[in-house]
Amino acid sequence: MPTWTALTTLMGKAPAERMGEALEAFDDAPTGVGVFEVEDGSGLWEVGAYFTDKPDETALLLLTTVFGAKPFTVSQLPETDWVAHVRRELAPVEAGRFFVYGSHDADKVPEGKHALLIEAAMAFGTGHHGTTLGCLRALDRLADQGFAGKRVVDIGCGTAVLAMGAAAIWPDAVLASDIDAQAVEVAEANLTANSMSGRVHVVEAAGFDHPDLAGPFDLIFANILKGPLVALAPDLTARLESGGYAILSGILNEQADAVADVYAQLGNSVVHRDMIGDWTTLCLQKNT
Repeated sequence: MPTWTALTTLMGKAPAERMGEALEAFDDAPTGVGVFEVEDGSGLWEVGAYFTDKPDETALLLLTTVFGAKPFTVSQLPETDWVAHVRRELAPVEAGRFFVYGSHDADKVPEGKHALLIEAAMAFGTGHHGTTLGCLRALDRLADQGFAGKRVVDIGCGTAVLAMGAAAIWPDAVLASDIDAQAVEVAEANLTANSMSGRVHVVEAAGFDHPDLAGPFDLIFANILKGPLVALAPDLTARLESGGYAILSGILNEQADAVADVYAQLGNSVVHRDMIGDWTTLCLQKNT
């Protein structure tokens, strides 16, 4: 059965959501509508819809006029290998000294970068999301400031892209954990693909609940969500050595102050925060 797509972009969450609602009300209703923020801090939102038959382009043009959007790009999709399609569409991500790419972009790796090969996989962390990008930027910033990790851990590692970033500049100093067994398998596969087997030790664990995660650590990544970050705060602080750093993300911008306050009460100070789209990354230092 043929599938048609119609895609556009416009500024602002509220108008994008209203435009999505207007698309859903079309006479020839789409089979699906998506409204997504473009995670580059530009403020742009993408609105897209899928149709069984070619949509009415006059009606789409009217929508763009009403909402001040760019003209819709309308196209017919062939039968598609969606995993392969996603891989092709994931553009490389640069974060300071780090270059995150899929194998289809192997010829684009620039000289002098720490290249991290991450394929589209069933785990979080390709570098495209504002939270992962923020963590890579924070890691790059610490390294630029002269920090050298001697014992680093990535809690809730997903693809292990953050652990691999740390291992690329500080060999043999990195551990990683994830509560999900499949994520651990993906992390191990990514380590192999990046010729880093043995450079990052990955364990299956909830938080720090594993003998290998007793610490102390001089750098802890935790790119998860506000709730788990708050719950983890006492354990994380206890395992962070004095003067050590924690890079926290998975935090919506409006949640950042609350998370920072919880960690401040335990003796950690915010040394940097980075907002990318709706997401904030906090870099904390444990007070000596």
